[in-house]
Amino acid sequence: MKSDLELKHDVETELACDRSIQPASVGVEVSSGVVTLSGHPASYAAKLAAQRATARVAGVRGIVVQMEVRVPRHDERSDEEIANTARSILEWTVGINHEDVQVEVEKGCVRLLGECDWGYQSHAAQNAIAHLRGVTGVDNKIRIRGTTSAEDIARGIRAAIGRHGEREAKHVEIKIEGGTVTLTGNVATHAERQLVYGAAKATPGVHTIVNLLNVE
Repeated sequence: MKSDLELKHDVETELACDRSIQPASVGVEVSSGVVTLSGHPASYAAKLAAQRATARVAGVRGIVVQMEVRVPRHDERSDEEIANTARSILEWTVGINHEDVQVEVEKGCVRLLGECDWGYQSHAAQNAIAHLRGVTGVDNKIRIRGTTSAEDIARGIRAAIGRHGEREAKHVEIKIEGGTVTLTGNVATHAERQLVYGAAKATPGVHTIVNLLNVE
């Protein structure tokens, strides 16, 4: 098991190896395997990249995000410009009916409203907007049409996991409340963690995923 000092070094190294992140803009602290990220990344995309890079490091038990995006002057955009660009991006994104999604922007933070048929469409809309210049955050409030029982959601997730490998299904706990899925338990690698998350994301009825899986 890694010490907090070793884990801090590994996280900082992983951040330095990711060209989409400016390591100097991200602070790293570790306590009992839980990594706290602080600082001021230059874009929302860089903030997400720092979170993903940290999650890739073996031994990370949890991530606390205290980063605040500070957009450089040359990348600043007005809320109107961001809103208009976001509308155009959604119109050109495959799988999304842009007429079902509304966009609100306040101080660079984009709020997505409306409804869609599948969870993956909500995630696709969020990912499309997250990499725009001037965006400081994305608040995804898109609702999923229809209702699916907790039992059917859990069964669908386990079936999807089982199609990729039995080990992951046996070590994952699934809690469902109002379309929000909380994943807990232990997996062997970050790839397995992503596999389980992807299976949950693709399951009908899933609105939101809280991924608390621990990489052993």
